[in-house]
Formats: sequence, C-alpha cells, structure tokens
Amino acid sequence: MPRKEFTMHAPENPSIDYYSDRTAHDAEIGYPVHVYFIELAKMYMNRIRWHWHPELEIIIINHGEAELLADDQKICLKAGQGILINQNVIHSIQPANSENNCTLYSAIFHPSFLFGYGNTVMSGKYLTPILSSPVFKIMFLDESDLVGAQILDTVNSIIAVNMTKKYGYELVTKSYLCQLWGILLQNIVPQNTEKHKTGKLSMDEVRVKEAILYVEEHYAEHITLDQLAASIHTSKSECCRCFKRTLQLTPIEYLMRYRIFKAANMIYIDDPISHSISNLAFSVGFNNASYFNKVFKQYLKCTPKEYRKRINEDSIGNAFNVISI
Repeated sequence: MPRKEFTMHAPENPSIDYYSDRTAHDAEIGYPVHVYFIELAKMYMNRIRWHWHPELEIIIINHGEAELLADDQKICLKAGQGILINQNVIHSIQPANSENNCTLYSAIFHPSFLFGYGNTVMSGKYLTPILSSPVFKIMFLDESDLVGAQILDTVNSIIAVNMTKKYGYELVTKSYLCQLWGILLQNIVPQNTEKHKTGKLSMDEVRVKEAILYVEEHYAEHITLDQLAASIHTSKSECCRCFKRTLQLTPIEYLMRYRIFKAANMIYIDDPISHSISNLAFSVGFNNASYFNKVFKQYLKCTPKEYRKRINEDSIGNAFNVISI
C-alpha cells in the first residue's frame, strides 16, 4: 500500500504542552482532535519530552527514523511506520540518528469525541474495552501487516483532512475515527483473555509520574534523592530503579534535564530573570552559576549566552512549539 504524502508545513497553532496546557485541549471539547507536523531537529534537545495525556496519540514517521520510548520499550520507527499510544501512557520520542533530522505527524484525539460526552452506554460498550485493555498500551504500525496497513491508511486520511481543513472536515474526521475504533475493537478486545505482563511496570509508571509532577512543582528548590523517593513513598534504590526501567534516566538526571529545560525556555521567551546568569541559575534550582553553566553546556552543547545568541539569530527555530525534555 503506497504511503500518502502531504505538504510539509506547520499547523496553524502547533503549541502543545502535554503537562501544563491541558486546559487548551479541554477548552476544545467540541472538537478534541489535534494534528501536528513536527521536525525533531527544531525541538528543544531534538526530542519530545517524557509526557502523558488523556488523549490517544498516533504518530507516523514522515522522513528519517525515530525512537519511541514507552512501556519499558524502545521501538525504532522508519518512514511510513507508526505507533498508536493509549491514553495516559508515558512516552518520549527522539531521533534514531542524531546526525539526521526526523519529521513526523502526530494525531491526538480524545476518545469521548466518538460517541459524545456523557454517552455512558456507548462508551461502556465500545470505549472501555479498548482504553482499559491490559494488552494495549502501544501498538506498532507497519504497512506489511494487514491491521497496521488499515490503521495507517485511516490515520493518513485523518491527517490529510485536518491539514486541508475543508468545510465539514470535523465530520469526516469523526467518521475516520469510528473506522479506526472498529479496527481496534476487532483486533484488541479478543486479546484481553491472553496472558499479559504483570502490574509491576504499571506501578513504575505511577511512581514516575508522581515524581515528575513533584519535580515540576519543586524544581526551583533544593531537591535530594531522599525527597524524591519520599514523594512516591519508596526507598532511594527503588526510586532509581523505577526511573531507570521507565525513562532510562536516574531521578537526578531527570531533575537536571528539567531544570535546564526551564532555564532554556526562560531564555527563549526572554524572561527578565534570564538576563542575569546568576539569577537564572538560582531561579531553576542551582546555587552555583558556574555549575549551572557547566550542566547547561552538557545538555545543549552551548552556554546560556550562546543559546541566547542562537535564538536572536533565529537558528533554533520554534524549539518550544512542542515542549520537550
């Protein structure tokens, strides 16, 4: 089946923050469908950060190769391949090769759009079996597989109508989503009786999500591993194991990345605090400007001053259109 090609341009409003911008999605419950064209090379640290959301997401690689990290897995995706991610599954996306750019389409939709909000009968009959399926967290999509080809073709159609936005595209999108859901019901629900993984990873994800939220709230403060472990009611060693199994990072590595992410974003939006390196360092949890400079350069391969210069020269692009870490 030939892969559909679309004009490569950014959507009208590509800004997504899966953590703090939930209200933007909620405000559009009349049409909770979002399609984005993303160039990973233009993202902060060339990746989409670890995140989760109540919507389902389908990613299709347009050019190059990418690695999806989710559910304790690393999946390499090539052009034409895709991944379907269930709601509230923590995941991250990065280029498979740092030397080559990767572009992709992301289609995100809330399942309630299919049957209307409050329709508990239809939701219970058709949504719950998929959303609560013990075997469905992520689904690899490839054209060589019959089911994968059907889903890819349907999602490509969703992307096309949402990029062109001709009159009535919302209705057309809903019809395609119903087709997609029918395919999932036929191929996922019968598997619910099969043997599946234990709940251990799910507990890891619950703990890591709680720790991430703690970091987001307290990153500007002095945070120790003891405090992070206490925030998820576990030991330091188990906290480290949870992070390693889920994010392939230590808790402290994640904390440092998040602090540098916040600092880079403050520079990007020209926050007055960022005009002083010492003040910027202190505002994101560092008590030493020299160490802050060192960590900043470790992650972004340049100093904060050099990063500001790159922004002024417009060599970074819309790095924070898709918030990433």
